[in-house]
Amino acid sequence: MKAATAAGVPLAMIAATTVAAQQPAFQKRIAKLLQSSIKNFVHTFEGPRRDTLVLLLSTTLVVPIMTRLKTSPILGFLLTGMILGPRGLSVVNDIKTTEALAELGIVFFLFEMGLELSVERLISMRRDVFGLGFAQFSFSAVAIFIISRMLGLPGPTSVVVGGALALSSSAFVLQLLRDKDSLGTRHGRASFGVLLFQDLAVVPLLVVTPLLTAGGGSAMAWAMGWAACKAGLAFAVILLFGKYLLDKIFNFVANSKSHEAFLAVILVTVLTMSNLTEGLGLSNTLGAFLAGVLLSETKYRYQVEADIAPFRGLLLGLFFMTVGFEIDIELIRSQFPTIMGLLGGLLMLKTTILTTLCLAFGLSLSNAQHVGLLLSQGGEFAFVAFGMAKALGILAPPMAKLLLTTVALSMAVTPVLDEMGNAISERIENKYGFSHYVGADAEGEVIKATQSDFVVVCGYGRIGKMVCDLLDKKFIPYVAFDVNPAKVIEARNRGLPVFFGDVSRPEVLRSFNVDKARSVVVTTNDMSSTNKAVVTLRKLYPKMPIFARAADMAHQKRLQNTLEVSAMVPILPEDSVLLSLPFGGRVLRKMGVSPEEVDLMMDDMRKNALSDIFGVEEDSEGDEIIGVIQTIKKKGAIATQVLSQQQTPKDVLQLKEQQQQAAAAAATTDGMTATPQPV
Repeated sequence: MKAATAAGVPLAMIAATTVAAQQPAFQKRIAKLLQSSIKNFVHTFEGPRRDTLVLLLSTTLVVPIMTRLKTSPILGFLLTGMILGPRGLSVVNDIKTTEALAELGIVFFLFEMGLELSVERLISMRRDVFGLGFAQFSFSAVAIFIISRMLGLPGPTSVVVGGALALSSSAFVLQLLRDKDSLGTRHGRASFGVLLFQDLAVVPLLVVTPLLTAGGGSAMAWAMGWAACKAGLAFAVILLFGKYLLDKIFNFVANSKSHEAFLAVILVTVLTMSNLTEGLGLSNTLGAFLAGVLLSETKYRYQVEADIAPFRGLLLGLFFMTVGFEIDIELIRSQFPTIMGLLGGLLMLKTTILTTLCLAFGLSLSNAQHVGLLLSQGGEFAFVAFGMAKALGILAPPMAKLLLTTVALSMAVTPVLDEMGNAISERIENKYGFSHYVGADAEGEVIKATQSDFVVVCGYGRIGKMVCDLLDKKFIPYVAFDVNPAKVIEARNRGLPVFFGDVSRPEVLRSFNVDKARSVVVTTNDMSSTNKAVVTLRKLYPKMPIFARAADMAHQKRLQNTLEVSAMVPILPEDSVLLSLPFGGRVLRKMGVSPEEVDLMMDDMRKNALSDIFGVEEDSEGDEIIGVIQTIKKKGAIATQVLSQQQTPKDVLQLKEQQQQAAAAAATTDGMTATPQPV
């Protein structure tokens, strides 16, 4: 027993020692397996996969963060590129692949610009686009070219620098104007007109840049001539394709009712057109731009714009990140005085030139300086032009880096410049006399002398303002009158063409050349005022199309039968925005706007109106909107019952038709109602 025990003690100790010796080996094996698994996992996300995930995650976070900070997302993209790029933390390594995707963002952006540049829009804004816009680009480019030559830069380099820095940022400026609902103001329309011409000027600038390497004058002239021939061939092919095949292809795909197929044909069209022009030795953006112009004249324009927006936004965000890759913080620190001098010089030069030109084109000082400050920055296409010039050897890399940093910083200060313009405009407007509000100042005289084929809106109350907003959306010029000084002062101080005047007085109508108007819209809510205005208008202009707001059905009959006026009775209460939608839609239809465009605009404004009036959010309309519709229908039924005792059956039928219009104005989205009815 003792021997066994004695013998057993060493055996236990041996077993324990063996287990203890095996534990470190087991732990080492587990550690190796974990280490190997981690390495394999990390290796899986190296290279393009990691870059893609990082960029997508950054895009996901940048937009909501910058929106919360009430700052343009472009600044966020630029900052993200600075941090993640090779001059920052070097998180993104495959710069070439990212830049290739980012170039598609420019292609889709220019395609969208082509969608915006319909022939109708260019004609309606021809003075601001081809007058002020051409003058701004020409004077700015020439001035910067001269300064560049004085600083010792070569001729081809000066051409690229002058043309690129003459451009402004459409992305920044248009977003600011939309956020503040200022596109309809005088400075907003002038800014938009200048940006439209700059969008047109981008294409020849990108085409001419590669030709600057042609050598001497004769060689360059030959290269430009050959480029013009190739451009003509590209135009001919694309126009023929658009005229005979494009609409048929889109009709065929649309009839399939497949959203995937429709989106695919859009992408194929854009990429095919861009590759066609690139294959001919021209810029790929030229083909995308022409494709957009062709589609802008079709009924699919708005659907195409909505479908392409996510791709354009995502890829353009990548483009701005690649711009951030080029911004060198160390360069800013080491050459701070030089960069600040270039930045200040660019902003001052462009502001001075554009303010002077705006004054020459009849804008008031308050609007002129605001336009000058708002468009004084460099534009996003300067990055494209400088990148192309650097690749071609026209622009030295250090100079390109310096200019890219200057342009990026000028874009970053755009919101501050806009606020400065607003503050200066307010101080100037407060010093104006009453002549500014009756159209007797210089700006009013320019409007009287130059405006034609415009719309006259009599009354700037809730309905009048809604009609003017609809006209702004279609860029149809207008002049509005009201006898309420508070409304006129508020609107004029915002730069809107609203003047104090009684339209029942012939001298007021004659002073604003109403005989050149395409139509008159009377929106006053007082029957007596409406009658006086309509009688005066019909007496002076027997053939003028007139749309009027009637007080009741009897008033509507008198206006229609006696004075040949298109009249309509609002059914909803006076303080409801919705009552003006059928009225405004009818005005647009009478002016020749397509039913599809009117329906889309009405649907968008219904959503905004319901959200403003009833606190209904766009993504939570549901039962709340149903309740609104039921309330409107209930009130309409009561009105029908009361009036049926006083009116003839024909009157009751007309009333029911207008009730249906009111219900259609309130109904919207999520399958709760039918497609918006024509108004």
